[in-house]
Amino acid sequence: MSYRTVLVHVDASRHAHTRIRLAAVIAAQQEAHLVGAATSGVSRYVYQAGMIDEAAPNAAQHLVLHLDALRGRARSALQEFESQARGMEVRSFESALIDDEAGAGICLRARYSDLVVIGQFDPDEHSPVVMPDFPEFVVLNSGRPVLIVPHAGRLDVPGRRIVVAWDASISATRALVNALPMLKRAQAVDVAVFNPDAGGTSHGEQPGADIALYLARHGVRVNVIPQWAETDIGEALLSLAADIGADLLVMGGYGHSRFRELLLGGVTRTVLQSMTIPVLMSG
Repeated sequence: MSYRTVLVHVDASRHAHTRIRLAAVIAAQQEAHLVGAATSGVSRYVYQAGMIDEAAPNAAQHLVLHLDALRGRARSALQEFESQARGMEVRSFESALIDDEAGAGICLRARYSDLVVIGQFDPDEHSPVVMPDFPEFVVLNSGRPVLIVPHAGRLDVPGRRIVVAWDASISATRALVNALPMLKRAQAVDVAVFNPDAGGTSHGEQPGADIALYLARHGVRVNVIPQWAETDIGEALLSLAADIGADLLVMGGYGHSRFRELLLGGVTRTVLQSMTIPVLMSG
């Protein structure tokens, strides 16, 4: 198993360069095709419903000018992506300008990719095209593993030492299996099982033993670390990753959508807000 197509979200933020670099390195390692996707930020339903044509003449003219400006911003970001990709050792790459808002546009394109690379929301840098809930929306709606790059903290290329948050849930299982191409390359993989006694029978007789055996059969060098936390497990997980020098966290993303409102699990919310290393999530 390997990633054959890596999709990276491209925009005009100051963090885009780092995000593209990480995606390009992973694509090179996996001998994968790299796709840089930028969105105009306007929902595709505006076009499908003919709302521009139906608008009053003056309003329509202003809207078209605004759309042109947004597309120009996206094209400039894609030019930067192409310039950066040419200097990396990627097998092949392409640019895609998507006329849609960022969440829906990236989620749709993600369905034709093996891995999606996006950025953590930065409250100090507002974007005209990216909503604050963009990372969690992509995790919960793309159907693909999502590598989220932090806006602060250590930004090494991930995959040397990996922490897997394991609770035997469906989303954790998806995340672990989706991360196998990176787990196989890692020098060390630590499986963290928090409060294993509270897991009932899901962990088996020896918590972490079954998933460690599964990973070992895939050639992954794995170590199980039982952990106990009475307070915020998300904070405890991030502290563990920092203590052992991990450069990537793999975990399930918990939550569901109610219209555009996203209701997240506590651990997912904490990690998305406080992460300082890349996190690979699957919903």
